[in-house]
Amino acid sequence: MGVFLVLGTYVAFFYYFFVGSTDYRWRALYGDGNIPDGDIRGIDVSHYQNVIDWEQLRNATIKDAPVRFVFIKSTEGSSMIDENFKENFYQAREYGFIRGAYHFYSTKSSAREQAAFFLQKVRLEEGDLPPVLDVEYKPDTLSVEDFQREILTWLNIVEDKYHVKPILYTYHKFKEKYLSDDRFDDYPYWIAHYYVSEMKYKGPWKFWQHTDAGRLPGIKGYVDFDIYNGSYYDLKQLCIKKF
Repeated sequence: MGVFLVLGTYVAFFYYFFVGSTDYRWRALYGDGNIPDGDIRGIDVSHYQNVIDWEQLRNATIKDAPVRFVFIKSTEGSSMIDENFKENFYQAREYGFIRGAYHFYSTKSSAREQAAFFLQKVRLEEGDLPPVLDVEYKPDTLSVEDFQREILTWLNIVEDKYHVKPILYTYHKFKEKYLSDDRFDDYPYWIAHYYVSEMKYKGPWKFWQHTDAGRLPGIKGYVDFDIYNGSYYDLKQLCIKKF
C-alpha cells in the first residue's frame, strides 16, 4: 500500500510541475490527438524536419484543406541561425506558400542583441507574415517586470524596422503567467496548445499551434500543425505591406 501511495504521489508531482505547467509537447502521454476544424491551415518548420521535398508539400492538405502558410525558424539568441532557414525560406515562397520567419528567444543574451541579430540575418519582404518572436522561457535572473521589458524591447526594435506588429508565439499558460499585461494586447498571438479539440486560451489569438505530431508528404517525421483564426483574405491582410 505504501509503495502505491509513493508512486501515486510521484506521478501527481510530475504531472503538476512538468506536464500541467506547460500543457504542450507531451505526445508520449496524450498520443497524436485529433485535428480540430479550421479552414486556413499552416505548418511551422526548422532543421528538425531535415530536407523538405517542397514539390510534394505544395499539394499537401490537412483535413482536405490546403496548407496555406509556413512559419520557418530563422534565428535563436544572438548568434545561432537555423541551418535550413535560407533554403526553407526561399522554397516556401517559390512553391506558393505565405511564409514567415520566427526568432527563438534565448535567456542567454539581451533582447536588444537578439533583435539586432534577427534583423541582420532575416530579410522579410512584402507579402510575408510579420516577424515572430517565440518566447517559451523566462530567465531566472529577471523579475516578471524586467522580463516583460526585455520582450517589449525586441518587439519595438523589430516593429520599427518593418512597421508592423510582430507576432508573439508562446503557450497559453506561459502567456497567462508572464505576459498578461495590457502592453502586449495589440500584438497578434500565436498560441501553442496541444491535444485539445478547442483552444482553451480565452484571449484574442491569430494562430493556434494545435499539435506537434502532424504528418505530411514531403516531410519525414513529425511537423507542427497550425490554424489561422480568420479568413484567407484576413491572413493576406496581416502580411507585410511595402515599407
